[in-house]
Amino acid sequence: MSRKPPSVISRIRRWLLRLTLLFLLLTLLPVAVLRWVPPPGSAVILQRWVAEGSPQTYDWTPLERIAPVAGLAVVAAEDQKFPRHHGFDLDAIQDAVLERLDGGQLRGASTLTQQVARNLFLWQGRSFVRKGLEAWFTAWIELLWPKRRVLEVYLNIAEMGERTFGVAPASRRYFRREPAQLSREQAALLAAVLPNPVRLRADRPSDYVRQRQRWILRQMDQLGGTAYLRDILAR
Repeated sequence: MSRKPPSVISRIRRWLLRLTLLFLLLTLLPVAVLRWVPPPGSAVILQRWVAEGSPQTYDWTPLERIAPVAGLAVVAAEDQKFPRHHGFDLDAIQDAVLERLDGGQLRGASTLTQQVARNLFLWQGRSFVRKGLEAWFTAWIELLWPKRRVLEVYLNIAEMGERTFGVAPASRRYFRREPAQLSREQAALLAAVLPNPVRLRADRPSDYVRQRQRWILRQMDQLGGTAYLRDILAR
């Protein structure tokens, strides 16, 4: 007795299952591998290279060779709840939405984890597809990586100047010193350019950058200094 050929619905189900498994493999495997392996670069670095036609400076540096004040500075500047949240700052998201509904500009509410997900794996833009993928990667990074690893990757792939990615290249370029030797003021200056590292300059800081640097230094003190990150850095 011959078997009936699979129905159209059965074939569609099989293809959907295969596509789902392929999607999981292509997204979760890199997240799992990069928990342990230094990233060879990032999606943003690749995009800059293609767009500008010139190499970008990137030099992976382990967290223990970066001054703790560098981590504290980016947390103070970009994500003060970093040690406590699970990838998403819901209060910041709510405030941003309410501000937009009141007629204000739509501002970012991205955590360090979200920025790592976006810069490491995705393209630049504001589409719903990209935001959905950013949330997907963020959730898995938080699940598979300790906070220490998130901070380590962020400090290595964050854009801190023209063709300059990571604290180590920025420290050498702008201050002529190794990242382990960064002072509080220098770390805060690097963090001050993060909102727009192409327009804002750490080597020729504008009044705005200097003002932002001073604000970051105050925030670093209010957080309690590097002790604020002691628990996550010890893991």
